[in-house]
Amino acid sequence: MKILVCISNVPDTTSKINFTENDTKFDTNGVQFVINPNDEFGLTRAMWLKEKQGAVIHVASVGEASVEPTLRKALAIGADEAIRINATPTDGLFVAQQLAEVVKDGQYNLVIAGRESIDYNGGMVPGILATLLDMNFVNTCIGLEIDGDAVTAIREIDGGKETLTTTLPLVVGGQKGLVEESDLRIPNMRGIMMARKKVLNVVEPVNALRGTEDIKFERPTPKGAVKLVDSDNIEELIDLLHNEAKVI
Repeated sequence: MKILVCISNVPDTTSKINFTENDTKFDTNGVQFVINPNDEFGLTRAMWLKEKQGAVIHVASVGEASVEPTLRKALAIGADEAIRINATPTDGLFVAQQLAEVVKDGQYNLVIAGRESIDYNGGMVPGILATLLDMNFVNTCIGLEIDGDAVTAIREIDGGKETLTTTLPLVVGGQKGLVEESDLRIPNMRGIMMARKKVLNVVEPVNALRGTEDIKFERPTPKGAVKLVDSDNIEELIDLLHNEAKVI
């Protein structure tokens, strides 16, 4: 089995976010970037398939040279080879088209991507990718078992879970539950040293459509001050809920 895990390079959630050029560009200065959590769940599941079934794992990301430390981390975790598409990931359609070319060239039969990235939360790439490749697709996937070309997948739906059977080739949009946070792997020294010797290929992007354009970014409105009401003053609490919060 040959697996491609799609990696998105996202800001760490503890990073302070700023914008430049009249709030039209994201300011990356001083921001720590990490593997998108949904992608890391997928990479960990791919590692299980490698250890149990001898799968080969490649990772791919669309980005400039700044994404290479994130790809190296994926190699240190256990991926066999990395691919960087040398382009700025402007939107989901553009990214999916670039990844589709990588999948075609590499003849992968399982593609694992996060259901969405935690920066822009577009949630588009896995579905578009499956459409471009004419592959089966399971989104919001929280369980994945493969036996030959037969696949049993569990996906999260409103109010419950759904178990599906399908076949390879397959695109998976993974999330927490595909593995648990406790299963995530931290690169050890041996993995880090081996990652330095593994292949990181840089490929140029193909001509592709860009479906959206960022116009402006806005921060959420700061939360107002908290009003404390004495536990015995029910009338004041009801008045605030009715006239200020307007929730009753």
